[in-house]
Order: sequence, then C-alpha cells, then structure tokens
Amino acid sequence: MKTHKNIYNEIISLGNLTLAWRKARKGKTKRDYVICFEENLIENLLKLHEELKNQTYYPKQLKHFILRDPKTRKISKSAFRDRIVHHALCNIIEPIFDKTFIYDNCANRKGRGTLFAIKRLKFFVGKVTKNKTSKAYCLKADIKHYFQEVNHSVLLKVIQKKIKDKKSIWLIKQILDNCSGGGRSTFVKKECR
Repeated sequence: MKTHKNIYNEIISLGNLTLAWRKARKGKTKRDYVICFEENLIENLLKLHEELKNQTYYPKQLKHFILRDPKTRKISKSAFRDRIVHHALCNIIEPIFDKTFIYDNCANRKGRGTLFAIKRLKFFVGKVTKNKTSKAYCLKADIKHYFQEVNHSVLLKVIQKKIKDKKSIWLIKQILDNCSGGGRSTFVKKECR
C-alpha cells in the first residue's frame, strides 16, 4: 500500500490556500463573513499560512443551528477561515483516498453526483431483475448522526495507514477535535424552510 509523507507543506502552501479560499467562497461572495475576510484577504491568508506553518492554528468555535428542510437536522458550521483550511486539506488528501473507494460510491465525489447514482441504480435494477422480468427490492438507508458519532480514533487509524506525515495528522486532529465539541462550540437556533 502506497503511503504519503511530507505533504504538509503542500497543504499549507500559499497557492493551495488561495485555491482553497476560492473554493470556500464559491456561491457565497455576498455573505458578510466572506466580505469581512476579503477586506484584508492577503493579510488573512498570510496569517492562516503562518499559523499552519508554526502549528499554532486552532479552529474557531463551531456554530450550531437547527435546520428544518423537510426533516429536522442539527447543523454545525465552521468559521470561514476554517473552511479554507478544510478545502486546503481536502485538495491534497482527497485524491489519495478517492482511488481507494469502490466505483459506485457517490458520496461527495467529483463526477459522482445524482445523475451518476441514478444511472448506476438503473444498471443494477436491470441486472438483478433480468431486464425487468422479475421483482427486485431496494433498501434506502441513512446512518443517523453518522458524522457526529463516527469514532475519531478509528478514523485516524484508517487515515494513518495512508498518511505518514505527523504534521498533516496534527492538522486532521485539530479539525476532528473541534468537530467533537470539547466545550468550544456555540448554539444558535435558526429555522429555514
């Protein structure tokens, strides 16, 4: 199995942070938090780069709110600067892990959207029903609160099989620790219909 070392400098490079900023702002350019960050864009990106380089980066508190659309869900939102870091990390590690996923996995993958999923479903329905000459059943399931409940130590062990870079693992831990709460989050009630 191929492992990846010394990728932290790629993750925190100014070029990657700039690309990550562009991805994080996409479709949100009129939001106050984006406008505020961009008022001192170069300074903010340089500060983020320095914090990451010196390993003094700590994610800001998550904001939690309730979304009812159509079912009730608890949403946790990262600060914009932290979303830039998430994109920067994913820009580098996503290609490493993407090639290990099964072909039919459609969860948040490039080129694997709803249309791809529908085509694969039709393919398997045709295969299982012998071109619709027999019955077939499909189970639609969702793991309740998966992202809140996933065991971070198990997740880190899986990640560490591929990523052998201590600084990159440090950054992933910073993000995971922030997601697990640790008493550093705020709660805001917000309804959207």
